[in-house]
Amino acid sequence: MSSIEACLAGIARVNERILARPESERRKHIRERSVSVVVPDLATVFDMRLTLGGLVDVTHRPADRAAPSPQVRVTVDSADLVELAEDRMDYARALLTRRVRVDASVGDLLRMRRLI
Repeated sequence: MSSIEACLAGIARVNERILARPESERRKHIRERSVSVVVPDLATVFDMRLTLGGLVDVTHRPADRAAPSPQVRVTVDSADLVELAEDRMDYARALLTRRVRVDASVGDLLRMRRLI
């Protein structure tokens, strides 16, 4: 199990990868979306917005505190979140083995895959 701080650092690494993409590529694949990353083993949810400027307004809250439904919800254990962020786990394999679950439209799933 990783800590909230390690998860926040992982989210920051994913953001760096997004921002490392050329702006033209980001414009092609990013549609502004509300995103929640549910981390059951920490009973925490990380809420943020995906924008052309990357992941912004990243906050965390207890999982039992209600919030508006996001357009994209990712459920992943803390250790897997950190491994994905550090490129030690393949995103497609994590989806297939259900280590990561994504609730989003098909279009959002495809766009996310191209960014991450």
